[in-house]
Amino acid sequence: MNRLILISSAMVVLSACGVGSLPSRAVTSTQALSQTAEWLEFESPAMRQELFRDLVRNSVTQQGQVGTVLFPFMKDGELKGAQALDLRTDLLQAPDAGVLQLTFDTRGDRFTEDRREAFQGLSEREATELVARSLLHRWNVKSTGPVLVIRAAGAPYAAAWIDGVLRINPAFVYMAAAPVTPAN
Repeated sequence: MNRLILISSAMVVLSACGVGSLPSRAVTSTQALSQTAEWLEFESPAMRQELFRDLVRNSVTQQGQVGTVLFPFMKDGELKGAQALDLRTDLLQAPDAGVLQLTFDTRGDRFTEDRREAFQGLSEREATELVARSLLHRWNVKSTGPVLVIRAAGAPYAAAWIDGVLRINPAFVYMAAAPVTPAN
């Protein structure tokens, strides 16, 4: 019995100190982007969906803005906020049916290939491909060659189109893959 009390007390103390605990539920979508993406896997789909909705709301206010934005888009040498997303957007439903050819960066930090429930049964790479295609279609990106997709873990943005390269924060993929529920 004393052992159980000791273990319980230690867990409470360690949690209070932030050791071994997940980020606070009060984390914002922008804070979630700067952390490791994998902690989102263990969060509820409702929380991931709310973080996604927060990013979408931010995309509306940041569309066309210059400076620090969550969806930077470079066009004609100018970096601005990309065209806003819609709250009803399901980025796992890629509308382009594979028109653009995508290649994934094979150096450094790679998208994982193992299937996850957090990605609705897809692998991180498969979910990222659908998200990439949806974003490129939404942003009306045209390319004559393959589009390079880079895993941008910990980046201060969700996804960025810069110099013909699409950089996607894996935390954003976790948020975008949360099952879509009706917006409040």
